[in-house]
Amino acid sequence: MKRPVITLLSDFGIADHYVAAMKGVILGICPQAELVDISHEIPAFSIPEAAYTLAQAWQCFPKGTVHLAVVDPGVGSSRRAIVGEVDGHRFVAPDNGLLSMIPGFRSARIRQITASRYFRQPVSNTFHGRDIFAPVAAHIAKGLPLARTGNLIGDPVIADFAEPTRLGLARWLGTVLKVDRFGNVVTNFGWEEFRGIAASPFTLKIGRRTVSRFCSTYDGAPDGQLFAIAGSAGFVEISMNQQAAAKLIEIGAGSKVELLFRSVAK
Repeated sequence: MKRPVITLLSDFGIADHYVAAMKGVILGICPQAELVDISHEIPAFSIPEAAYTLAQAWQCFPKGTVHLAVVDPGVGSSRRAIVGEVDGHRFVAPDNGLLSMIPGFRSARIRQITASRYFRQPVSNTFHGRDIFAPVAAHIAKGLPLARTGNLIGDPVIADFAEPTRLGLARWLGTVLKVDRFGNVVTNFGWEEFRGIAASPFTLKIGRRTVSRFCSTYDGAPDGQLFAIAGSAGFVEISMNQQAAAKLIEIGAGSKVELLFRSVAK
């Protein structure tokens, strides 16, 4: 690319100086970088929503893009900072499961960032986004080989929300990845694997509610009724017709949801 692209994803919001500080550090090292915000409105500390959001966006960018993702409730602790490459894209993030939903991440060559000569000094214990992740992403965009950032590791964190857990012959325990601005509840039940809900009796238990209806479009159910739908991101979503399903259910990202196929269970 004539101008290296760096995407940014965080839970910093836009009211404070945090995002601007990271961008300033990046441009000081790689002034030709084109910076693209994926989102800075991830709910505070919500690693599931950050992982989902990054997984939906990264493949839309050209190969060679550097993806900088900072949702880091463990900042300053013993959690590792990591870099890795998947399908020509480079990722810089804390090792807390944020990259778990990137296809190919589990088999990728992941390195722990230890080369402090690429850090901004002094390094704060509370703002690694500015002092570690941003400068390393900038150096990589400028041409730094990943091998010079640190040694390979074989045990990056894979979060439990990356895929549902099987509980029995016809029961799975899943996780809410995101509630979008329309109140649709995005689960981690991948549509390709769980498309049987379109044809088989099922029950989704979430919070104090149950869902047993599938609709192929939002207007396929009466007002006020919860239903499951195949979302555009490739996951089963829980929705309502022109209403916020999440408000009725009273849950958010990270909440658990159980799926039962009733015909098989009998």
